[in-house]
Amino acid sequence: MKTYFRILSFAQPIGRYALPYSITSVLSIFFGLVNFSLLIPVLDVLFGKVSPEMLAIKKPEFALTIDYAQNWFNYNLAQKVLEGGSGVEGKMAALQFVCIILIISVLLSNVFKYLSILVIESLRTNTLRNLKQVLFDKVSGMHLGFFSNERKGDIMARMTSDVSEVEYSVANSLTVIFREPLTIIGYFVVLLKISVELTLFTLIVIPISGLIIGSISKRMKSAANAGQESWSRTLTILDETLGGMRVIKAFNGQQYIRDKFAKENQNFAELSFKTAKRREQASPFSEFSSILVISGILLYGGGLVISGDADALKASEFMTYLAIFSQVLRPAKALSTSLSNIQKGIVSGDRIFKLLDTPVELQDKPNAQKLPSFEKAIDFKEVSFGYGDKIVLSDLSFTLQKGKTIALVGPSGGGKSTIADLLPRFYDPLSGSISIDGHDLRDCDIESVRAQMGIVTQESILFNDTIFNNIAFCKTDATPEEVIQAAKIANAHDFIMQTENGYQTAIGDRGMKLSGGQRQRLNIARAVLKNPSILILDEATSALDTESEKLVQEALFNLMKNRTSLVIAHRLSTIQHADEILVIQQGRIVERGTHTQLLENEAGLYRKLNMMQSL
Repeated sequence: MKTYFRILSFAQPIGRYALPYSITSVLSIFFGLVNFSLLIPVLDVLFGKVSPEMLAIKKPEFALTIDYAQNWFNYNLAQKVLEGGSGVEGKMAALQFVCIILIISVLLSNVFKYLSILVIESLRTNTLRNLKQVLFDKVSGMHLGFFSNERKGDIMARMTSDVSEVEYSVANSLTVIFREPLTIIGYFVVLLKISVELTLFTLIVIPISGLIIGSISKRMKSAANAGQESWSRTLTILDETLGGMRVIKAFNGQQYIRDKFAKENQNFAELSFKTAKRREQASPFSEFSSILVISGILLYGGGLVISGDADALKASEFMTYLAIFSQVLRPAKALSTSLSNIQKGIVSGDRIFKLLDTPVELQDKPNAQKLPSFEKAIDFKEVSFGYGDKIVLSDLSFTLQKGKTIALVGPSGGGKSTIADLLPRFYDPLSGSISIDGHDLRDCDIESVRAQMGIVTQESILFNDTIFNNIAFCKTDATPEEVIQAAKIANAHDFIMQTENGYQTAIGDRGMKLSGGQRQRLNIARAVLKNPSILILDEATSALDTESEKLVQEALFNLMKNRTSLVIAHRLSTIQHADEILVIQQGRIVERGTHTQLLENEAGLYRKLNMMQSL
């Protein structure tokens, strides 16, 4: 239940709901019990068993108790009988009085029940809202390495189906967990007043069925956990299929991916059926155990009535006892069924909290400072970095002066993109340091570091929104004129104006309504609009056609004149004017210099790469 109460912690402040829910629930239960408290005197009147003591009862003093309600009712009922005499008229007057009290009591009971449900629904919706927000904030704040190690489908499953499971299997059971025990306690108080001996008999029998239902609930947990894991794998296949549809069709892989999905889908269906089978075992067993208990009460209680002893149960009391006990079974059954269903929700809650408890490896220090505006130079000093056991960079050192451009070239897998990821603190180096104007980036606030940088990646990353909103991403105060100017610099304005709605054109999922070159130019326009001090260009022109590449490259050259730029390029022709070129191979700088200087080294890697591209 630790997970269950942790979920409830998202309902803070809990006192906002606890007091009104307690009041409305108690009043609802109180008026519900009043209905059944009326049965004994009513049956006595109907069967002519009205005792002289009841007829002689005096008007009771007001108190918010079941005894007062019962005595008040008995007093008024006796008055109706006395006014109408002991004949038919007296009985009819008494019945009319009972019907009026019953209608009022049932109305009040249901009104307060409705109000208590509203309170608990408010608790449920606020709890789930807070849980979803905390979960999203956690995922969006994780370092990039987390997303490299986790399946996207598993993350999506935890944020969708697991949250829904918590909502329907745990949050909805809040009503049962809090209300039904109070109802059962209230009913047993009345049952004890009617017959202590008979109630003790039921209290011995009921826990036995409760233990059996509890064992069924525990067996559900493993099946439910396996089912959620299977569902996360199903979502992963679906996400990969939608994202890789072009490759799947190009390689005639439809049947392969269908078979893969069908296998996991069948596994999920079997696990779901297994979970449902165990969950539904609780209901028929609860039904059967209820009949056993009622049969036992009939035999035992009926014997007490038949015995005819003066101290034994009266027939009216026994019939009332049966009526009340039948109502006890309803919340008891609901409670047992809920405890079975809650296991699946707890499994989902455990999966959610496993994600929430995942430590964020990259975060600000407690005393992190704001990075001042960039003035002098960026220094990489003996930087080493690796992914797991694989070392990618080894003792790498270089300095990028303000206003200068450094280009990184070399074979794929050498560590160029890793260098570009270390600068905005997507990762922190394992050893060595990266500093700006002497400020170690690890001592600076991450947000202030990234605020000074503009990044254009090799992959075009756009959102399912309008062109305008993609360019003005996170810059909500951008004017249309500023957006248009940024698009013109990135050579994107002309094709934007040719779209259906211009800058308000929706570009679809990941910008799939645009060509690769158009998507990349929007990425560049986004970086231009940010107007950063430091530019990081990771193959920024690789997706452009020859004509667009030339125009955008000219725009980037103009943009980089007043900025410090770190450029990664495979096309060596695009970085000929860089102030310094670093040739990276296997995580080390094997050559450095200008384009002309590097070409003079006949045995150098840069000259070899240049000749290969020329050919």
